[in-house]
This record gives sequence, C-alpha cells and structure tokens, in this order.
Amino acid sequence: MRTKICGITNYEDAIDAIDAGADALGFVFYEKSPRYITIPQAQAIIEKLPPFIEKVALFVNVDAQTINTTCQEIGATLAQLHFDADIYTYKALNIPHIKVIRAKSKEDIFAYKDEYRLVDVFCETYGGSGKKINIEWFKGLDNSKIILAGGLDSTNVASLKKYGFYGVDVSSGVEATLGIKNSQKVKDFIHNAR
Repeated sequence: MRTKICGITNYEDAIDAIDAGADALGFVFYEKSPRYITIPQAQAIIEKLPPFIEKVALFVNVDAQTINTTCQEIGATLAQLHFDADIYTYKALNIPHIKVIRAKSKEDIFAYKDEYRLVDVFCETYGGSGKKINIEWFKGLDNSKIILAGGLDSTNVASLKKYGFYGVDVSSGVEATLGIKNSQKVKDFIHNAR
C-alpha cells in the first residue's frame, strides 16, 4: 500500500517520512487544525524536498481560487478537499485533486466510486482525530481506488493489506505530540504498510 504522512509542520518530519519511504506528505491549510501550516512555512519545507514525492495540500471549505493560489505558491502537486464542493469548484481547479469522504455509514464509502478518493471516519474536526473507521464496511469490496484514513497506526496498518486499498493516510497515529511526528512511529507505520 502507498503511504501518506499527513499534518507535516516542519522540515525534519518531512525528511524523516521521505527517508522512511513515504509516497506523499500532507500539509494542512485549515486554521482550526493543530497541524495548520502557513503558506511561507510550507514553502520553506517543500522547496527543500527531493523530487518524486507527492506534496498534498489539504483544504476545508474554501473556494477554487484559494486552492489554486495556495498550491501554486507552495509547490503542491495535489489538493485534498475535505468538503463537498459544487461542480463549478472542481472544474475551476488548476491542480489535480482528491475528494475526501467523511463516512458516517457504509453507504457513504460508495460516493465517487469511480474515482480515487480518501475515505476517513466522520469527525467534526476534519481528520486527525485518531477515531477509527469501521473496517467491516470494506469487506468483499473493490477498494483499489480508496486511500484509507481514520485511527491508523503501526499496530493496525498491516492488517489492512488483505482489503486491497490503494493507500493509507496517517497523521495522529505517528505523532509524538500534536503536529510533531515521532520518527520511529513513522518508520514502523510505513514498514508495516508495505
């Protein structure tokens, strides 16, 4: 499974994740998050990163212009949208994007089923809560276009391999404190996901 380490707030955590084999890094542009990062902070990290790493900018309830401008300024390669936008917003984006399903029930995970999408457990804080999603929902399904998030860590990620997810996304499960990663937890998570 491919791995994304989300909620990156400093260069050291970014490099530790890359060195451990992360495929993608997530940067949170949602001011209410404890992992919120400013455009200059993200720029300073991203400009020093090696090539071939997906740089994902996470947004909640903003317009297409904000997404386009932020992604261009920081050098993001993908926008992650934690909200239901209208069709005009999606069409106005100048950057590839992935939709997030904040699942309350099994039926929710079938939204956008023909697209790659991130499925997270519903929480008021828009991710990073550590709440676990009900894995039973995914039994017997084609999960090849799903990136799973929600309550993942190094102790449970290996058990997900049998479901055939495209990838996994973790934030709080590899932290030392809010917004700061634990390098050993990151290494163990990526190793066990592979």
